[in-house]
Amino acid sequence: MNDTDPLSSRIQDMPYDQRPREKLASLGPAALDNAELMALFISTGMKGRSAIEIGRDLIAKYGSMAALGGLPVAELSKVKGLGLAKASKLAAAFELGTRVAREQLRDVSLETPELIHNFFGPQLRHLSQEQVMVAVLDTRLRHVATTVVSVGTVNDSSAHPREILRPVITRGAYGFILIHNHPSGDPSPSRSDEIVTKRVVEAAKLMQVCFLDHVIIGRPSPGRNAYYSFREAGLVP
Repeated sequence: MNDTDPLSSRIQDMPYDQRPREKLASLGPAALDNAELMALFISTGMKGRSAIEIGRDLIAKYGSMAALGGLPVAELSKVKGLGLAKASKLAAAFELGTRVAREQLRDVSLETPELIHNFFGPQLRHLSQEQVMVAVLDTRLRHVATTVVSVGTVNDSSAHPREILRPVITRGAYGFILIHNHPSGDPSPSRSDEIVTKRVVEAAKLMQVCFLDHVIIGRPSPGRNAYYSFREAGLVP
């Protein structure tokens, strides 16, 4: 491996205009496939595997870029050919993409569960643990900020209404949305989900803030939606 080039020797053997960096510089990032883009963050390959091939292996193993983006750094770092430094670069790249997407949608009113799902689904549906998030809204129901209030196990996650309302009250916000994922992919609410939602409805009324919806993010499957909306079900007035 040549220490003067951050990509692997196999990439060095490619035609100059087909190498990821040079291809991006001449044609723009849209000209690169996912594995080539990942290679720019992975930087160096390993014996017998270029950075591009490591990227392709990752996509094949986890099925999609969205699934990769939901992996914790600790899990990514265990992948052969990555390690902590490269895994951190990939995690940072995915987070930047998520933040760009949020900025692009900040002027969109999150008034329907479909929009809420489209906004938060990509970052939640592939997580291996339940994660409870509070999205704070302005008076036009536009996204202001998101706070993670609880991270649970595969089977259990809880958040007290006090913790859910804390970021809403702290920011003096008009309202909020409660969102969490089901790692199983089935967004059907549990009894615990229903109890927490009822408590949050009562607490929001007491604090005089708008509780727009509680949306559970799952994964699409024949015969079921990819999300569950408590407002649609009539459990959030």
